[in-house]
Amino acid sequence: MAEGPLTEKELEWLDEVFAQYGDEASVLDVSGLDGYLTAILSGPQIPEPERWLVEVWGGERKLPRWRSEREMDRFMALTFQHMDDIDQRLSQYQDQFEPLFGSQEVEGDEYIVTEEWCYGYLRGVSVAGWPALPEHIQSAFETIALHGREENLQQLEILTPGEYQKSVDAITPAALALYNYWLENRSETETAVNVPFVAEVTAGRNDPCPCGSGKKYKQCCLH
Repeated sequence: MAEGPLTEKELEWLDEVFAQYGDEASVLDVSGLDGYLTAILSGPQIPEPERWLVEVWGGERKLPRWRSEREMDRFMALTFQHMDDIDQRLSQYQDQFEPLFGSQEVEGDEYIVTEEWCYGYLRGVSVAGWPALPEHIQSAFETIALHGREENLQQLEILTPGEYQKSVDAITPAALALYNYWLENRSETETAVNVPFVAEVTAGRNDPCPCGSGKKYKQCCLH
């Protein structure tokens, strides 16, 4: 598997994949994927790949009908590469961690779009089955939820530009605070520092891949 951050071209390709195969039940773009993977890596335990890969699309019935095996292989490879890059930043280089927010141009001005990242993050929290948070860290979660829940839209609309920017700036430290909280509260086997994410093997090499691709495990999620 390739290592390091994805290139702009690779990120754009992932965006095109979500535009083609995604819908209201799925992660909608690469920003949402970034938030989703951040939450998956940040919780009390990392769910099996066959679960979180399927939930990227909204469940087994929503899995893409890939145009080719090569297209599916590239999506898998880039997703795992991006996940590994996020994991490295969270576990070893937190000063380099930064959510991959989207952007939108309005009348010549470019604006940061946080909603899809935060929506993806909340989706990852749900898939990973986070338990209730104690009060002292709940505020960090609410900082992200403010931008990730439709019912908070009116609350965002009444913020002044300065207040809105402050709420955006608070997302990165909130995500790091949540990661560090769960890192300190995992079991001993799950708190090894500086250990890169490795998907656990739950199927034989020649068995069908649990992610539902139809390929053998050794040709799909194993790598």
